[in-house]
Amino acid sequence: MNMEKKQEGNALTIKVSGRLDTVTSPQLDEELKASIDGVEKLVMDLSDLEYISSAGLRVLLSAQKTMSKQGEMEVTGVNDVVMEIFEVTGFSEILTIK
Repeated sequence: MNMEKKQEGNALTIKVSGRLDTVTSPQLDEELKASIDGVEKLVMDLSDLEYISSAGLRVLLSAQKTMSKQGEMEVTGVNDVVMEIFEVTGFSEILTIK
């Protein structure tokens, strides 16, 4: 998994590529916890994400809960494979997907 961060004022975009699974999700979780303090808009760009496991879903859910208290979070660039996982797990109803 690779991550790219881009902050513009109170908005933060994190682009995640590769696989978000039990091995890599703690890295994203740590990065989010360290970065979203004071952020009012978080964009998770998943356009290069190949796979997401339940561990990755937990990280997104945790970020969503935090951002619902201090602003908003949206998920962009979701491919068919990841969207199917979101739909089967009900995450398509929880997350704002654009």
